[in-house]
Amino acid sequence: MFSFLRSVRDPPLENIHISSLPPSFPTDQQQEPTGGRADDLVEEKAVIQTTHTHRVSAPSVFLQKHNNEPVSSTYFDQRVPVPEEDSEWGISLRKLWAFTGPGFLMSIAYLDPGNIESDLQSGAKAGFKLLWVLLGATIIGLLLQRLAARLGVVTGMHLAEVCNRQYRTVPRVILWLMVELAIIGSDMQEVIGCAIAFNLLSSGRIPLWAGVLITIIDTFVFLFLDKYGLRKLEAFFGVLITIMAITFGYEYVTVRPDQGELLKGMFVPYCEGCGPVQLAQAVGIVGAVIMPHNIYLHSALVKSREVDRSNRKEVKEANKYFFIEATIALFVSFLINVFVVAVFAEAFYGRTNEEVHTVCNQSGSPHSSLFPLNNETLEVDIYKGGVVLGCFFGPAALYIWAVGILAAGQSSTMTGTYSGQFVMEGFLNLRWSRFARVLLTRSLAITPTLLVAIFQDVQHLTGMNDFLNVLQTSSNLYLIALYL
Repeated sequence: MFSFLRSVRDPPLENIHISSLPPSFPTDQQQEPTGGRADDLVEEKAVIQTTHTHRVSAPSVFLQKHNNEPVSSTYFDQRVPVPEEDSEWGISLRKLWAFTGPGFLMSIAYLDPGNIESDLQSGAKAGFKLLWVLLGATIIGLLLQRLAARLGVVTGMHLAEVCNRQYRTVPRVILWLMVELAIIGSDMQEVIGCAIAFNLLSSGRIPLWAGVLITIIDTFVFLFLDKYGLRKLEAFFGVLITIMAITFGYEYVTVRPDQGELLKGMFVPYCEGCGPVQLAQAVGIVGAVIMPHNIYLHSALVKSREVDRSNRKEVKEANKYFFIEATIALFVSFLINVFVVAVFAEAFYGRTNEEVHTVCNQSGSPHSSLFPLNNETLEVDIYKGGVVLGCFFGPAALYIWAVGILAAGQSSTMTGTYSGQFVMEGFLNLRWSRFARVLLTRSLAITPTLLVAIFQDVQHLTGMNDFLNVLQTSSNLYLIALYL
């Protein structure tokens, strides 16, 4: 039925599920040896090594000396130790802290410039009416991320490595190309967001094309953070998420949205008076929130923790803590997205171009020409959104908005680089350095973006974001169909 899967005549696949481990491997149900025999077993502890992809018929279970160096990896040169302690409440804060990191790195994809643009357009076009779509998409995303994390913890392989073993060459290459296109499309959105942020922060002194070129340099600079250790890299991402929470939270407090309407839009799955425009926006929300490459990313990031996969208790515990951390991370990202939707729903839903043009003229903004003198409904994007906030709430709102967009773009750039590397290594067994990988991806993303920035205006540049959000939705459906 599934002709694209490997046939039974193929060499047996690696089976690394804990239920298939040999009887000699320790589990949480076996009696611990004592005396000298225990010391011998500690010296040669049985662990599962699945860092690299090998097409062999033997199971990927090997004996490794306890004092051996970890297997060389192009993406994790160290593993975070997990403290061995239990809590009477069932949750140890020390263990939760040890497992904290992968979920927040994963949640960056829920806060990239494409998401921010989708949020502000949702608020401006539909008010609070599509918040339930955002909530539903985030919950579905959490369930998918949970499956991805469990895959990485239980098997020791990330999703691309599993696909490499389960699919024949043609469907495997098709899957790889689809995911690579999604990564490049997401990278284009990040480039656009960063370029617009630089333009807004410099009051137009940095043109859009120059902002696009700057993103090449700063990406390589941020990649050097990887040399300082995994935990420091995770802390840096935490700082960027905090910046986004503060900046967009400031806009939320400044505008003071109607809390009753906000809760109604979030929990009542109905869109009164909505038409094709709002329907297209709902599709864009789903495409912006659920990113195909993010599933690959999360399944790989969880491998950075020291988990003995031959021990059922440790595997179950790791799954529990990773799910708790992912829930917290996506809850934070959901709040930030709600901040953006609520700001534009409260302040700009139903406004006309003429109203905004008048307010911008009165505030002395040099950007009033962006809004024609007509009674058509206001249409905003990342760039116009910052301008409108500046016109209505002062220059501080504009600059704080730009800082938030810049943080979103920079953080998403780095996670996109990791995603691309995991996908390439898993599907193709092709191992590149991060710098070579980011040079390829960023070159493919920058070329069309730079051409639009040079020969067109900001409206065409931001229009690419809308197209890419819808494109992400179609790629999601295609990938899910292939997996099923």
